[in-house]
This record gives sequence, structure tokens and C-alpha cells, in this order.
Amino acid sequence: MLKKKFLKTKCKVTFILPEALMDETINTVHLVGDFNEWDESATPLEEKSKSYQVTVDLDLNKEYQFRYLINGDQWHNDWHADRYVANPFSGDNSVVSTYPED
Repeated sequence: MLKKKFLKTKCKVTFILPEALMDETINTVHLVGDFNEWDESATPLEEKSKSYQVTVDLDLNKEYQFRYLINGDQWHNDWHADRYVANPFSGDNSVVSTYPED
């Protein structure tokens, strides 16, 4: 799930691991995407209130592709993303948009 807070110069996006994925045995969860150059260890999610989440400051008026990496080997999408695009490896990437809503 995504929660967005639009500010004058940026968008604060909180990425929350979908509940459906919480059934798995989780040791680590990382947010991987355009905003961190697809670095698999740069943006770990923290366990909070029975969920895993992280807040990232993103530039306004852009779209960013991302996925969740669980336990270092399981790639998952956020099915509440703004949209999806095909990735070059197979399947889709989630997309978050930082265009302010009118």
C-alpha cells in the first residue's frame, strides 16, 4: 500500500508491505526501485504496527518503478500501486506517481 503526502518541493511516500505478503516467513524486506538505482540493500523496511514500512522523499511530477524484495530472493509487487509496467526480466514492476492530484 502507498500513502502519499505532497509538500511544496517533494512527495513523502510511505511504502507498506501488502498484508497478503505478511503470511510468508519474513527475515528482511527491502524497497528496490528507480529512486535507489535498484540497490537491493539500500532501503530496508522496518517492522511497525504489525506491518513493514518505510517513508521515502521523492521528487514531484515523476513516476518511479519499484518492487519489494523479501528475504533477498523473493520479488513482489504492490497491488495498490498507481500502475504497472513490464520489466525486462519477466512480469511487471509497480509504479508510484508523484504528480499532485487535482
